[in-house]
Amino acid sequence: MSIYTDGSCLKNPGGPSGWSFCLIEDGEEWCVSGGNPSSTNNRMELQAVIEGLKFAQNKEYTIYTDSQLTMKCAKGIWKRKENLDLWKEYDKVSKNKRLNYVYVKAHNGDEYNELVDKMARKEAKNIEREICK
Repeated sequence: MSIYTDGSCLKNPGGPSGWSFCLIEDGEEWCVSGGNPSSTNNRMELQAVIEGLKFAQNKEYTIYTDSQLTMKCAKGIWKRKENLDLWKEYDKVSKNKRLNYVYVKAHNGDEYNELVDKMARKEAKNIEREICK
């Protein structure tokens, strides 16, 4: 079972932002996105993982991300210094789950990484359009 995640921020920091995940399980796909009128790219990368884990029903997943920060902080390799509110939420939704992280180089042709990237950017652009009305 796999969860591909990505985040996007049109103006980092403080710009319209989006997150997205695609959960692939037993031949089914669920792709979901959301956003925030003012955030950062790092927050959206982590929010995508959190939202994917909230959606997930099973106990074991491989999470694919193009965020070294999210992956290394989640694995305990790097110290969590920022976005501690989101890390607290991450700890809750990841509890009792076995997670394996895989780094995917961004914009490198991976089908699902490209899909979640487009979805996150689209969400951020939709929010930007709403703000500009």
